[in-house]
Amino acid sequence: MTANPLIAHFQMLARYNTLANSKIYNTCATLPQPELHRIRPAFFKTIHGTLNHILIGDRIWLGRFAGEEVPSTGLNAILYPDFEALRQARIEEDARIEAFTQTITEDFLSQTITYRNNAGNIHADRVSLLLAHFFNHQTHHRGQIHDMLSQTELAPPSLDMHRLLRPDPV
Repeated sequence: MTANPLIAHFQMLARYNTLANSKIYNTCATLPQPELHRIRPAFFKTIHGTLNHILIGDRIWLGRFAGEEVPSTGLNAILYPDFEALRQARIEEDARIEAFTQTITEDFLSQTITYRNNAGNIHADRVSLLLAHFFNHQTHHRGQIHDMLSQTELAPPSLDMHRLLRPDPV
């Protein structure tokens, strides 16, 4: 465990992200395919579309954190039409996120990243702010999926952080 509380916080958020995604995907796996693809009042229209969007966002930001020039275009792309392929990609991405947070240093947190957003605007922001956004973005869209799940016959899973991060989740 790191001595820097902000780094430890981002590492905790990465662990929570993995656990929350696992619960969401486990629930979604029990839905009939038409429910995953049913158009609903959400930014990315469907549960499947929103799951793909979260993955796209994660890849964009991880690329930027690695110093790559990554445009944020195609935010509504369907990278994986097949749910099981998407689920496997999510598992791999979550492992990548957790590994990334283990490499965060105080120096990295104090850096600024310059990037072009989806509207074509150039921004320069501190890594500490962008990491907070990175995890907040996932939580925001998982909340939309949670809402869409409540519109099905399935009960959406509890995603409360304090419950998922307990040594013995209840």
